[in-house]
Amino acid sequence: QVQLVESGGGPVQAGGSLRLSCAASGLIFSLLDMGWFRRAPGNEREFVAAIKSSGGNTDYADSVKGRFTISRDNAKNAVYLQMSSLKPEDTAVYYCAAHFSGRSSVFPRSYDYWGQGTQVTVSS
Repeated sequence: QVQLVESGGGPVQAGGSLRLSCAASGLIFSLLDMGWFRRAPGNEREFVAAIKSSGGNTDYADSVKGRFTISRDNAKNAVYLQMSSLKPEDTAVYYCAAHFSGRSSVFPRSYDYWGQGTQVTVSS
């Protein structure tokens, strides 16, 4: 079993930055591919970013490319999402998720474990 706990969300003005963190426990973190998803009110959960277990490969949704950066620290069992140039449309609950390698990281169904989410609210 893997437990994922997100932190770092909150209110921010448009153009601002936030750094989300996700602390993992329960299994060998370095074996897990990690991802961030978000869900805005009335919308489906959507892919934001993903990083491979080794940290060598990353992937981003087109809507966040150039503004968001995913990273991980396997020594600390943590994954991060640095968000810059935030827009009101980035407002959502952000979820950290984990899965074992071998599946596409873009689809929610690939993931075995999910955090409870952290709210990000961007005001104009």
